[in-house]
Amino acid sequence: MKRTFFVLSCLAASMLSGGMAEAGDRYRERPPVLVSPDLSAPWVMQLRSGSPARAVPVPRRKLRSLEAQVQVQPAQRTVTRRTQARTVAYAPAETRRAMDPKFLPQQVAYAGDYKPGTIVIDTGSKFLYLIEGNGQARRYGVGVGKEGMVWHGTQTVARKAEWPDWRPPAEMIARERANGRNLPAYMPGGPANPLGARAMYLGDTLYRIHGTNAPWTIGTNVSSGCIRLRNEDVVDLYERVDVGAKVVVM
Repeated sequence: MKRTFFVLSCLAASMLSGGMAEAGDRYRERPPVLVSPDLSAPWVMQLRSGSPARAVPVPRRKLRSLEAQVQVQPAQRTVTRRTQARTVAYAPAETRRAMDPKFLPQQVAYAGDYKPGTIVIDTGSKFLYLIEGNGQARRYGVGVGKEGMVWHGTQTVARKAEWPDWRPPAEMIARERANGRNLPAYMPGGPANPLGARAMYLGDTLYRIHGTNAPWTIGTNVSSGCIRLRNEDVVDLYERVDVGAKVVVM
C-alpha cells in the first residue's frame, strides 16, 4: 500500500511540474515573425501607428457611380492623343482595319532587268520593290492613288526629307473642300503630318514616296497619287535609297 501511494505521489508531482513549466513557457521570448519586405503595405503601416485596422464599407450607390466612371466611352468621330507636345488626330475607329501581314517588309526573289538601287512600284498589287541584286529584292506594302488618281511612269528621287512639312497644292485643297473637308495651307512636319516620318520627292512632280499617320490604309487605294508606307517602313527604305535613284511606277 505504501509503495502504491509513493508511485502516485511521484506521478502527481511530475504532472504538476510539467504544467508549471508549460505555463511559464508562455512568457518566454518568441522568435521574430518574418513579414513581407513591402514596408509600405497598409497593414504594416497600421502596425506602426498602433491603431487597429478597420474596414470602411462602400455604399452600393457610390460603388455603382465609381464603376460608371471607369467604363470605356463609345468611340468619338475623331480621337486624339498627345505625342511629343503635338495633337495627333486619328480616323474614326470604324474606318480602321488590321493590315494584312503580307504587306510587312520581306525579302523576295526577283528576276527582272532593273539594276540594284532601283525602286519598282506595282500599283495593282500594292507592293514597292527595292532591287538589291543577286536575284533578290526587298518588298514593302504601300498605299497608292485612289481610282482615277493612279499614275504610271519613270521618275528619279530628286530629294529626301525627314519629318517633311506639307503644303497641299491648290487643286487638292479645292477638291477636298468640295467634299466637305478643309485642308490647311501649311502643316509643319511631325507625328500629325500626313506625310509621316520621311519623304522622297519624285522628279519635279507633286508626287512623293512618304510615310503616313494612318498605317491601316496600307494596301488600299487611298491617296491623291503619292505612294505611302508605314512610318517604320519608310524610315527603313529612306536609309537604303540615294538621291538620283530610279523609280518605276507600273
